[in-house]
Amino acid sequence: QVQLVESGGGLVQPGGSLRLSCAASGFIFSNYAMAWYRQAPGKQRELVAIITGGGATNYAGSVKGRFTISRDNAKNTVYLQMSSLKPEDTAVYYCKANWRTRDYWGQGTQVTVSS
Repeated sequence: QVQLVESGGGLVQPGGSLRLSCAASGFIFSNYAMAWYRQAPGKQRELVAIITGGGATNYAGSVKGRFTISRDNAKNTVYLQMSSLKPEDTAVYYCKANWRTRDYWGQGTQVTVSS
């Protein structure tokens, strides 16, 4: 049974930091590209960052230089380190696993940036 479980969300002040984690099980984690998406109220879900099985990364322009995606294949976990957070980063953050035509999604974790 495939599971993606996000954690680490919460309330943070502008300029603060958070680290999200996504623990995966039920598939060969190292084969899959892993990504973080986010969806703000009233907006479409958007790609935040992606990391391939080999470790290559790519970021949305709005988070480049502030967010870092990483993975630990031994722990079947992908991370999103978020720094210099802004109110516009407020959203539900989702983890996604992709290999060929297979996509798996987590349930999401809320990140709220507010003073």
